[in-house]
Amino acid sequence: MNLLHVVGARPNFMKLAPVHLALRARGLAQAVVHTGQHYDAAMSQVFFDQLGLPAPDVNLEVGSGSHAEQTAAVLSKFEKVALERRPDWVVVYGDVNSTMAASLVCAKIGIRVAHVEAGLRSGDRRMPEEINRLVTDQIADLLFTPSEDADAHLRREGVAPEKIRRVGNVMIDTLVRCLPQLETLPPGPVAPPFALVTLHRPSNVDDPATLAPLLDSLSRIAARLPVVFPVHPRSAAKIKALPGFRPPERLHLIDPVGYLEFLAMERRATVVITDSGGVQEESTWLGVPCLTLRENTERPVTVTLGTNLLIGFDYRRLEAEVEKALAGTFKKGVVPPLWDGRAAERIADVFAGLTR
Repeated sequence: MNLLHVVGARPNFMKLAPVHLALRARGLAQAVVHTGQHYDAAMSQVFFDQLGLPAPDVNLEVGSGSHAEQTAAVLSKFEKVALERRPDWVVVYGDVNSTMAASLVCAKIGIRVAHVEAGLRSGDRRMPEEINRLVTDQIADLLFTPSEDADAHLRREGVAPEKIRRVGNVMIDTLVRCLPQLETLPPGPVAPPFALVTLHRPSNVDDPATLAPLLDSLSRIAARLPVVFPVHPRSAAKIKALPGFRPPERLHLIDPVGYLEFLAMERRATVVITDSGGVQEESTWLGVPCLTLRENTERPVTVTLGTNLLIGFDYRRLEAEVEKALAGTFKKGVVPPLWDGRAAERIADVFAGLTR
């Protein structure tokens, strides 16, 4: 059996790493296509290095652009690769533009698709990621899900039950595998207690009318405890364009950090403020209070079972929940079922079974 993995952005790399390792342990042939959706070293190469991934066999070098431009570039460039290599399976990850585009290519030329992290839904079709999830899951031949709610979404959408495999969360596999390495890393810019922030979604950073009051709220939080904010490139440009904003001394706007460095800070944080899906999952497993600046989430299990709260745009509530985290009165959570560090092994078992 010959498998071809397609990845395009930072979250994909963390999902690929344990699956690649588990398949290699079973002797299955595999290659990696990096579409280049995240193309700079801070957002891409550092993750390959830290996660022990081999250099991609193919880099499509798609780069930045609108959703349509990125999708079109992957469609055109990946089709040539798929036709040349003719894998038995193409494995796609998550919900980025590369995921949907590669799946569409395979559907057109008759190559089977496996989707890792299938079935997640926010219910918000204004999010490009939601459209990518819906399209990919209708195309995929195997759907590897992280939780029961994902299974339920797929069944409701008419996906055949025999295509669905609940395997758990591969992001947690990577977290568990990397924990021992965190002990050797230098501490972050401040000692605990501190709040850790990560923001990149257009709903939070693109409109100055939203971004300015959000930064004001973070500045008020910084008066209570230091705030560490590794700034995504798109967020950095938007913050720089705000007239008159000067971060207070304890609001630390720093450059993007590697996966391990971020995880080390996340583990030590008093509270995490984010709009990232992956950070919602990581903080739930780590037991760290998480405040998500979104009105919905495709990972509701982090709210119902985990340590996550949806804050939306209610910045007064954001500040009140930070106070609860400081006081130790924030809600407690539990780790969802099958988030045990062995999801990739279960995926590899499925593929190994298909070769018999």
